[in-house]
Amino acid sequence: MSRPSPLGATVMDGGVNFSLFSRTATSLDLLLFDHEDDVTPVRVIPIDPHHDRTYHYWHTFVPKIRPGQLYGYRVHGPRDPERGLRFDAAKVLLDPYGRGVVVPAGYDRQAASDPGDNSVTAMKSVVVDPADYDWEGDLPLCRPAAQTIIYEMHVRGFTRHPSSGLDESKRGTYAGLIEKIPYLQQLGITAVELLPVFQFDAWDAPPGKVNYWGYAPISFFAPHAAYSSRRDPLGAVDEFRDMVKALHRAGIEVILDVVFNHTSEGNHQGPTLCFRGIDNPTYYMLENGGERYANYSGCGNTVNANHPVVRRLIVDSLRYWVQEMHVDGFRFDLASILSRDQSGQPLPNPPVLWDIESDPVLAGTKLLAEAWDAAGLYQVGSFVGDAWREWNGKFRDDVRDFFRCQPGSVRRIADRIVGSPEIYGHKEREAEQSVNFVTCHDGFTLNDLVSYNGKHNEDNGEDNRDGESHNRSWNCGVEGPTDDPLIEGLRNRQVKNYLTTTLLSLGIPMILMGDEVRHTQRGNNNAYCQDNELSWFDWTNLDRHADLHRFVSLLCARRVLRNVDHERQRISVSRMLHEAKKAWHGVKLNQPDWSDTSHCLVFGGEMPRTGIHFHLILNACWQPLEVELPRLDRQPWRRWIDTALDSPQDIVPWQEAPEHLGESYQVVERSVVMLFAIDDNGP
Repeated sequence: MSRPSPLGATVMDGGVNFSLFSRTATSLDLLLFDHEDDVTPVRVIPIDPHHDRTYHYWHTFVPKIRPGQLYGYRVHGPRDPERGLRFDAAKVLLDPYGRGVVVPAGYDRQAASDPGDNSVTAMKSVVVDPADYDWEGDLPLCRPAAQTIIYEMHVRGFTRHPSSGLDESKRGTYAGLIEKIPYLQQLGITAVELLPVFQFDAWDAPPGKVNYWGYAPISFFAPHAAYSSRRDPLGAVDEFRDMVKALHRAGIEVILDVVFNHTSEGNHQGPTLCFRGIDNPTYYMLENGGERYANYSGCGNTVNANHPVVRRLIVDSLRYWVQEMHVDGFRFDLASILSRDQSGQPLPNPPVLWDIESDPVLAGTKLLAEAWDAAGLYQVGSFVGDAWREWNGKFRDDVRDFFRCQPGSVRRIADRIVGSPEIYGHKEREAEQSVNFVTCHDGFTLNDLVSYNGKHNEDNGEDNRDGESHNRSWNCGVEGPTDDPLIEGLRNRQVKNYLTTTLLSLGIPMILMGDEVRHTQRGNNNAYCQDNELSWFDWTNLDRHADLHRFVSLLCARRVLRNVDHERQRISVSRMLHEAKKAWHGVKLNQPDWSDTSHCLVFGGEMPRTGIHFHLILNACWQPLEVELPRLDRQPWRRWIDTALDSPQDIVPWQEAPEHLGESYQVVERSVVMLFAIDDNGP
């Protein structure tokens, strides 16, 4: 006997139970396929609306089928776009709860938009038994946020380049990433934040391009099949789990960039792939009486996230990835959309966000919010909840402004390096509420931030109209590549300045894949459709920029030793700063220059528990400065970092830091210096 719960395809004794929600359908057919490119299903199973419908859940039990079975749905109902009803029974639809997806070689996105049967070209869902995998004792790592260093990366782009040295069959795959884990360990990061790995439509892109980043989801449960080196229907599920297990063994957490704000079905002219053809008014925010899609995502539609059924779908998806796929956290793309109600108005207490935060299965899971959306809702510092951490876009902007000498930036960067209490202090949260970054996938790479004044997106085919125009970048005197050693030296120094500031500031630091070896996209700041060497990690850069890679590795090695007592005791950043022994300085002790024309800042303090005194000097000026140092009773100052020095003196292993004698330190123009001293009983 079939049952309405659980939703999706559930393997049971003797067969599989299928359950699908649709409030407005009139009848449903379950379709079984032997192959992904079958012209017609091998079996069509009508779901009886009288005996196999409970509430709005349509369900049927099919005996003798097993994991790996391909399936889809045809959903019958009225086609009345003016009321938001867009049923098309000629289309093969994915299961919203499908745990796996296969994509035929002849997949045709347009065929899902045009009239007629699209069986041969449609994606199909796969029956998966989540219990059929040996985790060998693996569990999520639950690393403290204070000792977390995030590396934002693209699964395919990390190993797709021929210079990766991998076999062609593994380049750009979960298996390929496994082989490069030693590199991640050597770099010293503690978490990878993977650009979208939910199954997406790679052809949701301009003609002749592909959707490389993956912000075009069509399944919230299935791992993207094209990232698997295995071609069998269950390959992507198992290979993804192999990757998670291997990363955990290396001490590296897995955070997924998840897109619950829109789907690849686009606007009213888009394809019917899943949700649109199952229950359009439930899954999407609609306007004009249902005729048009609200577009707070900038991608054609907006998921109706606070509808009870969709809320359940989102929470069930997150639970699945934590319980069955063992991921450690999620970064929510355009998370502010999830705070909107069905009419698009922001809610003071959005049900879906509180559902996520309060779910006991997700307790301890890292929840990171991109706290804005494409329609202008900006919630950095005001995102709801007690557990959410936020991508701090103001950290990015203010650090960029400081190192390009913008007026008034010294006050802002001072706040950013101590956890942004002006933004987060009112919430009485610990410093790690702020996720600090200078670059991410969306925008310039760090190399391009110091090499281009303007974007160069001509390869995207949109006449350079796409992408952010206000990048807060500075090319150091020449637009693009140069052989001038002075400019190259300045650029390298600026890159180290940005990385030092990111990794020393209070908060959770995030590094973009390739920034540690100065990866360039040749000025393209919107490479979402560039699945080529423009986006791929070039492994020859590891030799070319070995000094920078070493620099980042030593920064990370010290960062992971940070004290976590404040996090365990839930001590807020405001309280921590209030109780800290600290002081702001300028070139003279205790005389910080907060004027709009100031471009130098010095921050000093003491960490009583460890006996460490520190003196951080940020000089964005165009001339060297002689900076006065505090006098210490017994121990001398030691130089850990000076970004103006050549490698290997630019940063040294902590224990090998040379003494600096004298009452001042000359800080070269546009450089960062970190000095420390340790009391006799310190580490």
